[in-house]
Amino acid sequence: MDLEKFFDMVCQSKLIEILLRTIKDGRVIALIHKYLNAGVINEGKYEETKVGMPQGGNLSPLLSNSMLNELDKELEHRGHRFVRYVEDWMIFCKSKRSAERTLRNNLPFIEGKLKLKVNRNKSKVEHITKVKYLGYSFYITKGEYRVRVYQKSIDKMKSELKRLTSRSNGGSNAVRKSKLNKFIAGWINYFSMADMKSMLECMDEWLRRRVRQIYWKQWKKVRTRYKRIKKFGIPL
Repeated sequence: MDLEKFFDMVCQSKLIEILLRTIKDGRVIALIHKYLNAGVINEGKYEETKVGMPQGGNLSPLLSNSMLNELDKELEHRGHRFVRYVEDWMIFCKSKRSAERTLRNNLPFIEGKLKLKVNRNKSKVEHITKVKYLGYSFYITKGEYRVRVYQKSIDKMKSELKRLTSRSNGGSNAVRKSKLNKFIAGWINYFSMADMKSMLECMDEWLRRRVRQIYWKQWKKVRTRYKRIKKFGIPL
């Protein structure tokens, strides 16, 4: 399930109502209210923000989770198994019929109680192997459900590695190495739950070839290439 323009469509009065259940200090509520109504500058013009919250604002992630925590509690109360990250979530059911009923039964709470709008185009009943979620996809092996990296996520990663190892890209080898290490470490940490050993082995071979091409281009002269190859102990 997906919420349509979540940050732009949040009902501020409903959000304040939810916050008042736990925040008893009126000064804090007043500050949050001012934050929500501060307005934005769009193409040089001031616009009021009577609905929604600033996307990318420091408080917005916390406020969004305060709002959607109500949905989490409702799904738990109904006995659903689910996973949520901000406004994207999946509810797991045992059959297609059960999933269709679950989707239908949860719409009144989301749209009626929380005053949010469900994106009908992105919210649908699908088998787990046809779903992608936060860059992950799912597959079955030996009767067990497993996660792997979605192909488009791999393509984006490869595209970024190409950019970082482009021979026309300026910068020293030390700077390039530092950028590569940071990007690769961050990427692998994010997808650490996925089965990706064989994919990473292939990607490692491909990346090493590109790095070797950079050095080969830098060495230029035949004499320099001969000395470097000999230094690394590569048989000629």
